[in-house]
Formats: sequence, C-alpha cells, structure tokens
Amino acid sequence: MTWLKWLIIILGVLVTAFFALRAIFALVGNPRVAAELRDDPQGERAGIVMLLGLPDGRELPVNYLREGNQVFAGADGRWWRPLRDGNAPVRLLIRGETFAGKARVVLDDPAYKRAVFDRLRPTVPKWLPDWLDAHLVVIDLDP
Repeated sequence: MTWLKWLIIILGVLVTAFFALRAIFALVGNPRVAAELRDDPQGERAGIVMLLGLPDGRELPVNYLREGNQVFAGADGRWWRPLRDGNAPVRLLIRGETFAGKARVVLDDPAYKRAVFDRLRPTVPKWLPDWLDAHLVVIDLDP
C-alpha cells in the first residue's frame, strides 16, 4: 500500500507543477514577450515570434512562418480551439506591422502539416510521435 501512496504523491506533484508552469507562462512569460515584440519589432525574437489576437480577445505570442499571404503557426496548447471551424477572424502583429486575416486549423492533412512544420520547426525531432506534435494553424491574410 505504501507504493500506492507514493504514486499518488508523485502524480499530485506533477499535476501541480504542470499547472504552475502554465500560470507562469500566462501571467509572466507571455506578457513579457508581447511587450518585447511591441517595443523591439526588428529584434531577433520578432523574426520568429508574432503576436496573435484571437477571436475571444486573447493575445498570444506564437512562433510563425510567413510565406506570401499566408502565415503558419504551431499550436502547442489549447488556444487553437476557437479556430477549428475555420475562417476565424484574427489579428497579427508581425515585426511591428498589424495584419488581419482568417485562421483555420489543419486537422485532416498530415502530409501538408508535416511539410509546413519541416519549415516552421526544423529542429523538432523527427521521432516525436504525431499525437505529441502541435496543431497547424494556417492564416490567410486579408488583402
């Protein structure tokens, strides 16, 4: 019975640590990165991170890849869910320039997702299982 008690304690510590890290990123990390993107739009971080305004009013710094009138992002958390129905209006701040666009999540085309992620996240290990990988968000910029 002692091993069960230790297992419960370890699981409790892991769950607590997980939620503590999420809170730190949401309350401290993300606002600091957002301020840096606004204050230094030509900085090193601004070359790979944009500020994404979601339909529900939240703003998140996310890695991006811009190719013409499309912007790609990898969604590691749950923030992509308001975009899953497609054509969700979003705002983007990329290198000090504001854009509007329509976002969608690619859920049914693993080959396309992999091809984009090879350019967006070239250093992610190839052995990483698909279920651990992020969701691909595609944003078509308004003209």
